[in-house]
Amino acid sequence: MQFGSIYCIGRNYAEHIKEMKSTRTETPVVFIKPRSSLVLNNGSVHLPEESANVHHEVELVLLIGKTCRNVTAEDALNAIKAYAVGIDVTTRDIQSDAKKSGLPWSLAKGFDTFAPVGNFVSFEEGTDLQNMDISVSVNGEARQQGNTRDMIFPVADIISYLSHRFTLYPGDLIFTGTPEGVSQIKAGDKIEAQIGNNLSTLSADVKT
Repeated sequence: MQFGSIYCIGRNYAEHIKEMKSTRTETPVVFIKPRSSLVLNNGSVHLPEESANVHHEVELVLLIGKTCRNVTAEDALNAIKAYAVGIDVTTRDIQSDAKKSGLPWSLAKGFDTFAPVGNFVSFEEGTDLQNMDISVSVNGEARQQGNTRDMIFPVADIISYLSHRFTLYPGDLIFTGTPEGVSQIKAGDKIEAQIGNNLSTLSADVKT
């Protein structure tokens, strides 16, 4: 499968906004990861030397199946080919410095291997993407547990919003935001994540 752009949504769960001491926004917070950050299931996350505090952020990931531009929220779900669980890996210290200086988050979010994604599940009519349990554990310890019903901006609105600003192409990925409970990962850790009662699962080793 040929993958394209990786779009990400920040601040999409109220409790995560609180834990990060951030503020809720009227429109989605959008950032982009480079293609080199993508890692498929059973791959490895490599920690960069520049950071001493790397966090996991478990998310629902959408795979776009057709070219779309300026789609309405009512038609947006037709653009989805499949979905998966993923991790938005973040250098929290680099991100915090960028926020303080009013600078972009690109470096904090975009290192190689910073977008691991589990197996893709075909999106079928009737699938409720807004009622899926999502969780991640590290070395068997539960870290994040949430449900996609708690998204501030639901999936259809996210796709519509992005498509009014970027042309979405088959193979593009959309990370839709993370619930509360983000925490640090270290070399030697084993990350395991799931969404939709294990419909999509992800396993990744953490290395230097």
